[in-house]
Amino acid sequence: MFNRSNFSTEEGLIKGCLKGDRAAQRHLYDSYSGKFLAICMRYLKDREHAEDVMIESFMKIFEKLPQFQSKGSFEGWMKRIVVTQALMKLRSNRHLMMEVNMEDEHYLQSPQYELTHLEAAELMELVQSLPVGYRTVFNLYAIEGYSHQEIGDLLGISESTSKSQLNRARNSLKEKIASLSPKIKTNHG
Repeated sequence: MFNRSNFSTEEGLIKGCLKGDRAAQRHLYDSYSGKFLAICMRYLKDREHAEDVMIESFMKIFEKLPQFQSKGSFEGWMKRIVVTQALMKLRSNRHLMMEVNMEDEHYLQSPQYELTHLEAAELMELVQSLPVGYRTVFNLYAIEGYSHQEIGDLLGISESTSKSQLNRARNSLKEKIASLSPKIKTNHG
């Protein structure tokens, strides 16, 4: 018999999932699917691909659950799996491959920009508009908190390439924000 109180704690939820309890697995999915889909959407623009990756991530989470040792955040452990699955999808699909242009080394000047009225959703839209290589490194570094060395290992690029891609992503975002500034000022005062 399903007893929801067993799932009121993370430990109870994990134990239920480990026993193969479908209700526990459903509760875990319902609790995190929205958050994990948002992570997948940061890496994969196409919603269908993002949903596929989210489902594959949950399958991987359930498969690897016996390896979780409760030595840190359970959510953090699951997020790492989701990010890894998204990166594997990027690598395996030729149309989604990383764009790493090292020959074009000119960096944009830092234009003046204003964040005062820029909403988080608008900023995420700007991040989504970045080329896939820039967007991937930006997400891994600025949002997920990976180091450049970890990013290099995950993506099969050098640490300096990771730093370069992040710099270019930031400059591109600054330029996009600066181009919005006149609109922002007129719309908000």
